[in-house]
Amino acid sequence: MRWACLLLPQMAMDVVLRNHPHPERPLVLVDGPHARRRLHAVNAAARALGLKPGMSLIAAHAIVDGFQMVEHDPQAVEHARSLLAAWAYRYSSQVSTQFAHAIVLEIGRSRKLFGLWPQLHKRLGEELRELGFRYRMAAAPNPYAARALTNLADGLFFDDDMLLSALGKMPIERCGLDADVVQALQRMGLRKLGAVFALPRAPLARRFGQDVLTRLDALRGEASPPMTYFQPADFFDARIELGHEVESSLALLFPLRRLTADLSAYLSGRDGGVARFKLLLEHEHHSHRERIADSEIAVGLLAPEREAAMLFELARGRLQHAQLPAPVIGLRLLAEELPPFVPARRDLFDPRPQQALPWAQLRERLRARLGDEDVHGLALHPDHRPERAWRRVVGDAPRSNKPTAPAVAAEATRPGWLLAAPEPLREPIARILAGPERIESGWWDQDDVRRDYYLVETARGQRAWAYRDAGGDGPLMLHGWFA
Repeated sequence: MRWACLLLPQMAMDVVLRNHPHPERPLVLVDGPHARRRLHAVNAAARALGLKPGMSLIAAHAIVDGFQMVEHDPQAVEHARSLLAAWAYRYSSQVSTQFAHAIVLEIGRSRKLFGLWPQLHKRLGEELRELGFRYRMAAAPNPYAARALTNLADGLFFDDDMLLSALGKMPIERCGLDADVVQALQRMGLRKLGAVFALPRAPLARRFGQDVLTRLDALRGEASPPMTYFQPADFFDARIELGHEVESSLALLFPLRRLTADLSAYLSGRDGGVARFKLLLEHEHHSHRERIADSEIAVGLLAPEREAAMLFELARGRLQHAQLPAPVIGLRLLAEELPPFVPARRDLFDPRPQQALPWAQLRERLRARLGDEDVHGLALHPDHRPERAWRRVVGDAPRSNKPTAPAVAAEATRPGWLLAAPEPLREPIARILAGPERIESGWWDQDDVRRDYYLVETARGQRAWAYRDAGGDGPLMLHGWFA
């Protein structure tokens, strides 16, 4: 087996920065009691000003002013770690979050799909950066060794033959043992993990306990402590606190893009799609301390999708048409209908230009921009009258092998543009190309028609579909145009 460890050393700060419109400005996370507030984490701009984690908030204000403060939210950090575990589930069915600030996954069985460690390391890194998380990665024959190697550098990989030698050269403060155990070993004059491996087991167990021996054996792969594995949830629920009141839907596009990107990563991990999701806009309280109900925007799809750009475009189209009853203070995305996703079939030599959209994606974008009622499909209807030979349908027109009257009639020449109501043909006729074709129908619903249809060419070279009363010689009525 081969295990990879993804260490997320700045995860608490990354959770905030990935949703922040100005991550380059000085920002700190604060926690602790009100009387003893301290800095939990700082970004690069704040660190450049002399601020450090663990510093009291009073001391920070004494050094510099003008930095932004955000409350540290451990629950948001765990939610982000669960999101990354669901994303990692795409690469392995054995994913664990039992190591603090890290995710481990078994990658030995995935080499045929994703390549060897250099290719997989590059791919995981690109996707983590796109999601907005800093990381260090390492791989080893067991998860405990992989976790320890991430304390040294990014990209390390050792197989069974080289692992013991690499661990022996590791400083003991980097191997993951408890701080008091490390301090006691250093007082004994030990600096490298190899020297600890060489100590007699019985005296080591008497002084430090059996847990230390178990940890050392796990690092070498001589013991396999039980692992708890992550199981992705059957729904997606994510929320972004805006930190201020937003009165325009345009200002919600930045957090919306992050939420839809997270949804896409979650769907890719479980190899599924989304058929419907909801945007919940959270509003501030009334002046009478009564909370305004959340505004709900439903985004429904005719076919499951999971591409981040596609989900964002659909949600943006719905959001821009929504009326905000009050300023928004939070944005939440909830997706519970997660059916299997079947990618569109593509030919080996696809002639479609790269910038062209597949029909399913174009249809969903039009529905989001124009509304559900304005985008529909057409289906044949068993009626010979042209204005009644079709019906509006939601989605694509249903396919059927059963022959119908209009299906037979459709073999004849029919125009692509049928007028809403017939009107006199005012263009001079150059010649008659086909006809007459007689249509008599509708006697059963008091809308009887008896017409002789002609395919004619006008003096301008246009082709028209026109008729006159059956057996008559009156003027032609225009009913449609050919392209």
